[in-house]
Amino acid sequence: MAEAVSVELLSRLQPLLSLGREGLRALLPLCRTHCFSRASDPFRAADWGGQVVYLVRGQMLVTMPDGTSRVLVGGHEQGAAPVAGGGKMPRSGKAITDVELLSLEEDTLDIVVTWNQLAVPGDSAQDGSEQTDWRMMSGMFAVDNLTVGAFASLPPANIQALLARFNRVSAKRGETIIRQGDPGDYYYLIESGRCKVSRLVAGSPVQLAELKEGDAFGEEALVADTVRNATVAMNTDGMLLRLSKQDFNDLLRAPLLQKVAGEEAARRVTAGATWIDVRFPAEYQADGFPGAINIPLNDIRQAVAALDPAREYIVYCQTGRRSSAAAFLLSQRGLHAALLDGGMRARAGAMESVE
Repeated sequence: MAEAVSVELLSRLQPLLSLGREGLRALLPLCRTHCFSRASDPFRAADWGGQVVYLVRGQMLVTMPDGTSRVLVGGHEQGAAPVAGGGKMPRSGKAITDVELLSLEEDTLDIVVTWNQLAVPGDSAQDGSEQTDWRMMSGMFAVDNLTVGAFASLPPANIQALLARFNRVSAKRGETIIRQGDPGDYYYLIESGRCKVSRLVAGSPVQLAELKEGDAFGEEALVADTVRNATVAMNTDGMLLRLSKQDFNDLLRAPLLQKVAGEEAARRVTAGATWIDVRFPAEYQADGFPGAINIPLNDIRQAVAALDPAREYIVYCQTGRRSSAAAFLLSQRGLHAALLDGGMRARAGAMESVE
């Protein structure tokens, strides 16, 4: 009978035991168990590529690539280390008893462990104040945020610098955090609480969305270097994480915003990528690229769920300003999105020079 995957089970495994109970609880839905009968070879019966694999029940004889063999016992000290993963895969295995293996995607585990290690507070800050233990921020450190959202694509070198630059800001219910028409100055993450997003339409405020723990806002004005296009106010008391415009550009915008020139963009579209035109429908109908889908910038957040995460998207507008914000928003949500560098103007100019 398979052992239920629990926090207690994961806490016996390396390097999972370093994550703490909350981190392990977040990993539970991503773990898979696999049962094999006595005398079978689990490493021939299944494909373990890209997985970290643990023996959690039973006994198994494992032969490594160098020809050495050893007997592993699930639940004992040697069984706490992965049987496979991290570039090592046994040449063969033989179940001495019925056995149970547990698997987890290697990339997911590596991302979570990396963030967790860097999130531990070090020495006190120079002013004597206690440093933040980022692991306690359940919204920001949700597995989905680390493996699919904005942080999943960050170079490891950026992670510690990013954590050091965030400031925590408490906010009261009803407080306006950013106001439509104001210049962009900060990028925000919601540590706790909820916010409402609204926009003035014909002089009256219209609510567009509600944001929750782990959600981000304020990036559009920073990426496009323009004014705020909406107002965000607190629906509840909460705590926000605030990043300055300069730090945002250096540590988040630069790694996430991929630019491609016109010729390369056209090649990618021919190979299967899809154009996204983020201008208004009337602009798109006038001179949109053949085969493009039209998603105005104002609608890009709501459209994410309908886009294919396996497909690449090349985002464009007339100048590259609106499309830079859209491409960042898509990349931040785990989609493969690139910006047509310079927009339609640059592509048209390149085509004229070729002619």
